[in-house]
Amino acid sequence: MITKRIIPCLDVKDGRVVKGVNFKNLNDVSSPVDLGKYYSDCGADELVFYDITASSDGRKLFTDILTKVAENVFIPLTVGGGINTVADFDRVLKCGADKVSVNSGAIRNPNLIREAAKKYGNQCVVISADIKRVDGEFRVFAKGGREDTGIEAISWIKKCVDDGAGEVVVNSIDTDGVKKGFDIELLKLVTNAVSVPVIASGGAGCAMDFVKLFKEIPNIDAGLAASVFHFGEVDISELKNLLRKNNILVR
Repeated sequence: MITKRIIPCLDVKDGRVVKGVNFKNLNDVSSPVDLGKYYSDCGADELVFYDITASSDGRKLFTDILTKVAENVFIPLTVGGGINTVADFDRVLKCGADKVSVNSGAIRNPNLIREAAKKYGNQCVVISADIKRVDGEFRVFAKGGREDTGIEAISWIKKCVDDGAGEVVVNSIDTDGVKKGFDIELLKLVTNAVSVPVIASGGAGCAMDFVKLFKEIPNIDAGLAASVFHFGEVDISELKNLLRKNNILVR
């Protein structure tokens, strides 16, 4: 059985880590450099860095902050936000990213995932899907959860994986920041649809939510969270001890 990964997420706006609820009402949290180093030192398995307004602002990701974060973390770093071309992949990889996450860019450019996977390898390409229930259907949203694309989520994720995405991050807008637990229904559909690693994002409110996630969906690979880690509600080392006590393999 594969070991489960615990992944903090840095949502970065104007050079600061922020957090909201359902992708709205963003509040300042900390410096991404300081927070990234803290997580790297305290047992996180990986780190995700999202420039959350790059796509909606129509600009490229801020690489100066990213470079400083990458210099201070010694765990795999996934980076996303404003990734629209293969040249954008090249730019953030040169700043120290290990994997590149695409969302809106892949919706705008259907060939982006295939081209990036061919140049950098499937393991480097992550499809990050912001998903919300609309009229009884799971829909893909773009521009940081602001725009309903009308695309059905599960078929979209399958297409991205077929095109070469080596990992999937499932961001549930419905559960984001609500702290009532991960979106089990959505995550089961995704893990049953693809054979690449799937990361659950959105909804963690306590350590037991991670236990429930890994117990109910044994084939999911990782749990990602932001506010419960940022505000000290869940300590990563204590979380891993709890998972071990529940016979869940962690690093």
